[in-house]
Amino acid sequence: MKSLPILRPACVALWRPNRCVSCLLVLIIYLGCAASFNISPMTTGLRSAFSATRSSSILGGTQRSVTFDRLLVNIGEDFNPETGTFRCRLPGAYYFSFTVGKFPKKMLSVMLVKNGMEVQAMAYDGYQNQGRKVQSQSVMVSLKPMDSVYLLLQENPHYAIYSNVGPYITFSGYLVYPDSTSSVGYINNHLSPPGLHLPGCPPPVDAYYDWRRRATTEEPRSAFSVARTRSALGESRGRREREALKFDVEYVNIGGHFNKTSGHFTCHFPGAYYFAFTVGKHPRRAVSVKLMTGRGEVRAMVFDEDMSRRREMQSQSLLLSLKRGDSVWLYSQQDDGYAVYSNQGRYTTFSGFLVYPDGEFMNIDRTFP
Repeated sequence: MKSLPILRPACVALWRPNRCVSCLLVLIIYLGCAASFNISPMTTGLRSAFSATRSSSILGGTQRSVTFDRLLVNIGEDFNPETGTFRCRLPGAYYFSFTVGKFPKKMLSVMLVKNGMEVQAMAYDGYQNQGRKVQSQSVMVSLKPMDSVYLLLQENPHYAIYSNVGPYITFSGYLVYPDSTSSVGYINNHLSPPGLHLPGCPPPVDAYYDWRRRATTEEPRSAFSVARTRSALGESRGRREREALKFDVEYVNIGGHFNKTSGHFTCHFPGAYYFAFTVGKHPRRAVSVKLMTGRGEVRAMVFDEDMSRRREMQSQSLLLSLKRGDSVWLYSQQDDGYAVYSNQGRYTTFSGFLVYPDGEFMNIDRTFP
């Protein structure tokens, strides 16, 4: 008598041990995709940062852009030291800072340029004396894929930048916040499409995460970067309320927490914030600019009482712990004899961004709809 074949349910036949392992891997990938929805710049694959130095001087007219001979950091390999160019790979808000040395008996003029023609900010020193010094500048810029950023030299023999093995010349930049779509794009480029699964494996329970919930589930973001294209002259008009320095160029305003008309940044997410500002010194006037909080508490300042006719710059930066509703602003001394200088080269800049939110904002809901 022939033995009857043992019939197995279709689902049992499909779930062999090796296929079970494969299916489990698929589930882990999709769950990881959803759990990683709140992606920060430090997430693997969404990182871009560089820092480079130069140990030799450059005379005006010998080359157009600043190149570098030592690369300290190049996460993502988006910076080419031989050309001095950063090429954007991940769209988002990037913070750039640079410092250059002034060559003895030469003037200094270096511009941070986007896509070869858009001047974002500059470092300048009009003194032609024997001494050496450094000038710094920083700004946050919004970039799209393939945008380029580099430092442009003044092509004139009266200008130069100085460095030695010290070195005086540095250039750094890093991704602060990727664009909302860049996180999704990176996942989509490195994982199988939601509808694809291995033969014989059941599809994930929730393959389609509701990306529209991003606005309510992502980590808090707050960043701004602004500039002035005109000078602000102090005037003596008796006692009056202190007014914030206002700005007419807005590079970045993530969250909309900076009001360039009033000059005030208002904290919406408690946490630790980084602020940096650079101001130009007006010819024949001193400069005194303070970083203020609230109604006038001085947190940091720059000062230069040199009354010469030359233009130069002063920079300052610090971290502040802010609560919701706190305001941060710059105050320029309003008396006669004081001024802040700027023009289309954008000598005067002001930037700030959230570094670490307080713990209460880290409890992010990553559940499925």
